[in-house]
Amino acid sequence: MNGEARRMGADAARHPSSFSPLPHRLAVTLASATFPLLFIGGLVTSLGVGLAVPDWPTTFGYNMFLYPWSKMIGGIFYEHSHRLVASCVGILTIALALTLWFKEERTWLRWLGVGALGLVIFQGVLGGLRVVLLKQTLAIVHACFAQAFFAVTVSLALFTSRQWREPPQAPLIADGGRLRRLALITTALIYLQIVFGALLRHTGEWFEGHLLFAALVALHVVLLLLRITRQHGAETALARPAFWLGGLLLMQLILGAASYFAKFTALMPLPAGGLVLTTTTHLIIGAAMLVTSLTIALRAFRFSTAASAPRQQPVLTEQYSV
Repeated sequence: MNGEARRMGADAARHPSSFSPLPHRLAVTLASATFPLLFIGGLVTSLGVGLAVPDWPTTFGYNMFLYPWSKMIGGIFYEHSHRLVASCVGILTIALALTLWFKEERTWLRWLGVGALGLVIFQGVLGGLRVVLLKQTLAIVHACFAQAFFAVTVSLALFTSRQWREPPQAPLIADGGRLRRLALITTALIYLQIVFGALLRHTGEWFEGHLLFAALVALHVVLLLLRITRQHGAETALARPAFWLGGLLLMQLILGAASYFAKFTALMPLPAGGLVLTTTTHLIIGAAMLVTSLTIALRAFRFSTAASAPRQQPVLTEQYSV
C-alpha cells in the first residue's frame, strides 16, 4: 500500500494538476506570429518602403485599425500591414504576460513574460520613432531587437511546455558543459552575424564584417553538429535541431551567395522581385538559425544541469572527441 502511494505521489509530481496548457499555446502562437512579422519587416526594408506611411501612431491621420483597405496600395500596403501584424503580436504578448502572471508558478518565468512585454513595447516605440525622427540608426536597432524578441518568444514556448516542467526523460549528458559552451558561442555568433546583416541592409556597409561572421558561424555550426551527432546522436532532443541547423546553414549560404552575386555583380542577374524575395528569405533563415541554435543551448543546459544533481538515470560518457 505504501509503495502504491509513493508511486501515485511520484506520478503527481511528474504531472502536476496545476499545469495549464494555455500559456504554452499562447507562447507557440506568439512565436508563430512573430516569424512572419520578421518576413514582412524584411520586405519593407528590401522594398525601401519603410517611410511610405509618414505619421505614427496614426496612418495618414486615421486610427491605425480603421485605415481603409481600399487605400492600401503600393508601399503603403507593406508598411501598414507591418504595423497591423506588429499590433497583433503586441496583443498576443500582453495576453501571454498576463496568463503567465496568474497561472505560472515559476517566478522567473512570470518575469520573463513581463520582459517580453517590455521588449515588444520598446520595439513598437522604436519603429514609431524611426518614422517620426527619420533616423537610420533607429531602423538598425529596431531590426536587431526584432530578432532578439523572436528568440525570447521561442524560449517562452520551450519553457511553458509540459516537457520542460517534468524531469528530463532522455539520458543525461556528461559533457554538457562543453556542449553548452559551444552552443552558446554558436548562438552568439549567429546573432552578431544578424547585426552585421542589419548594418549591411540599411547602410550598404560592413560587408567584410558580415562575411567574417558568416565564416565563423559556418565553422561553429559544423563543430556543433559533429559533436552532437558523434556523442549524442541518439538524443532526438539534441540531434533533431542540430540537423535542422545544418540544413538551415546550407540554405543560408546559398541565399547569401545568390544575394551577393545578384546585387553586386552581373554574374547572376535577378529581376527586382526575385532579389527582394532572396534577400528577405536570407533574413528569416538567419532568424530560424538563431532560435534553432538557442534551442540546442537551452536543452544542453537543462540536461547537463540535471546531470550535476542527484540522479538515477544513466549518464552518457564521451567516446569521441571533436
